[in-house]
Amino acid sequence: MNLEKVRNIGISAHIDSGKTTLSERILFYSGRIHKIEDVRGGGDGATMDHMELEKERGITITSAATSVTHNGYHINLIDTPGHVDFTVEVERSLRVLDGAVLVLCSVGGVQSQSITVDRQMKRYQIPRLAFINKMDRTGANPRRVVEQLREKLGADAFLAQIPIGAEENFRGVVDLIEMVAYTFEGDQGEKVVTSEIPADLKDEAEEARIAMLDSLSNYSDEVMELLLSEEEVSKDMIYRVMREAVLNGATPVYMGSAYKNKGVQPLLNAVTEYLPSPLDREIYGRDPSDETKKIELSPDADKPFVGMAFKIVEDPFGQLTFMRIYQGTIKKGEAYTNQRSQKKERFSRIVRMHSEKREEIDEAGPGDIIAVMGIDCASGDTYCSERDYATLESMYVPEPVIKIAVNPLNRGDGDKMSKALQRFRKEDPTFSVYTDEETNEILISGMGELHLEIYIERIRREYGVEIEVGAPKVSYRESPTREVEFNYKHKKQTGGSGQYAHIVGKLIPIESESEDSFEFEEKVVGGRIPKQYIPAVEKGFRDILGKGPIADYPVVGTRIELLDGSYHDVDSSEKAFYTAAQGCFREYFKQAAPKLLEPIMKVEIEVPEDFQGTVTGDVIRRRGLMTSNDTNEGMTVILAEVPLAETFGYATDLRSMTQGQGTFTMELAAYRQTPSNIQEEIIAERKKDELAGAR
Repeated sequence: MNLEKVRNIGISAHIDSGKTTLSERILFYSGRIHKIEDVRGGGDGATMDHMELEKERGITITSAATSVTHNGYHINLIDTPGHVDFTVEVERSLRVLDGAVLVLCSVGGVQSQSITVDRQMKRYQIPRLAFINKMDRTGANPRRVVEQLREKLGADAFLAQIPIGAEENFRGVVDLIEMVAYTFEGDQGEKVVTSEIPADLKDEAEEARIAMLDSLSNYSDEVMELLLSEEEVSKDMIYRVMREAVLNGATPVYMGSAYKNKGVQPLLNAVTEYLPSPLDREIYGRDPSDETKKIELSPDADKPFVGMAFKIVEDPFGQLTFMRIYQGTIKKGEAYTNQRSQKKERFSRIVRMHSEKREEIDEAGPGDIIAVMGIDCASGDTYCSERDYATLESMYVPEPVIKIAVNPLNRGDGDKMSKALQRFRKEDPTFSVYTDEETNEILISGMGELHLEIYIERIRREYGVEIEVGAPKVSYRESPTREVEFNYKHKKQTGGSGQYAHIVGKLIPIESESEDSFEFEEKVVGGRIPKQYIPAVEKGFRDILGKGPIADYPVVGTRIELLDGSYHDVDSSEKAFYTAAQGCFREYFKQAAPKLLEPIMKVEIEVPEDFQGTVTGDVIRRRGLMTSNDTNEGMTVILAEVPLAETFGYATDLRSMTQGQGTFTMELAAYRQTPSNIQEEIIAERKKDELAGAR
């Protein structure tokens, strides 16, 4: 494969912006499939939504990979989910892709999930194009969407096309580089007809072209000089500068209606024209022996192999590991080393994926995205041809926000259920499973109600296990609110050697955005506590943070300053100082006026205007804070911050309040103090649970 002609791209967007419909059209126009299926409404369901559940609900749950060819270019394409509950699917896809298409709805514009996806693209510095879909909808307004891209996402966005007609009269687009009109004919829009720009759009097209060149002049002095001297900028130069601009963060905006088969082919051309090939990206690995040292990886087939396992799927034939190859070549039957576990494993089968179908291949080179069968690894592992060669930075995994207890209805199904849970845990880093030591319940936690609901449904279907689900539990946190000085002695004198440790210092509350915020600083002078015991003190404090004294929730926002202490020549040991730190924390944390913190969700609700009052009232009743309220074309978008504890079952409540027309999305905004009356209720509830468990 000529690497210049390889594109690894992802399609991501807010829910229901038409990502999967767009992927389906891309597969069709590139000749990968011969019949278009729709996401909803009978038929076999879209190619990329291959799970039964995805077809039923009309949503994407797992990202599906496929590869297509277009005009001699090889495109690896990943269609990602839109729901925030499956955010890790988007995260891991973007981690290994070179470019992306951000799909936006022509009416909804930049919505909450578009902001999350944008943040993910920036995290991995992914160049992208924007595609305004659903141009045939009433209220379609591409110019407003471009404004929102600039304001809400801070993107350097500009139109690369303007629409011909709007809403139900949307017929095609005007290309602002070639200055021609494209319309789409044939049963499925497969014929792209090039014609002159309609007379009534000529002036608008000229203006839009000048605005586009103006944006491009920020990336090229040549273009700026030509514009200032009012000379013509050649097409070749525009194509070249546009590509440089995209690689440096500009976002050209394309438009169309995937469902009505309009505007997809010019977008495909833009993907091959402007998005980076593996040669354009700078990828660095880290040296395992020295984490601070970076190793530049180049897409060279003859160098040692480096690849990243970014997604794991269990299937009837064993584990399928999706891998992106950054450097070197892999061959079927050869063995490669997992850099984390140092185990050498044989890649017995290599396959190229097309949604859930696969074709066997003998070797794969740099820039390729393939799947390997039968190796045992975790999501995010790096494989190389040698030991300790390089590791790739793993992806960002958000913290789970909701927990529920699960039990099999039939006692005999326990093994099957735990097998299913272990499999999902391995596949999805945001899904965790653990047993509550006190109540002996099996708890699963994840990114939201929908996330857990889908997994429970999958256990029913794929493993035939009926499950009973306990009430959702919120992950609260405990945090101190005032500074306390401590002076704690641990003395134990029994036969033989005793234990003695003495520590003096301060416990200080700290403000912190991160979840597990704990700081430890020692300022002990004059060897009052020998250096070898200090790490044991820090470990003692760290290990007890998992269960706070108010209601056994994890402790955050705490800083310990160790100032002084004393020791005994014979009786002091690391164990004694470790025990002292734990005892000290138990005793003094209660004096720091500890508070419970609860997860606050950022909720975006979209409802018809008539229901605005009812829904707003309901949000306030749920202790929500309204942050903004925006009405457009008869739809109101309400942004609010609502405690997670008040959002359970909200999907059902919202449907009944809005006659089934309201939709909402939510993601974690922050942890904030719980009101004292509610804090008391939570503590009382925990005590009641403990008593029940003790019985």
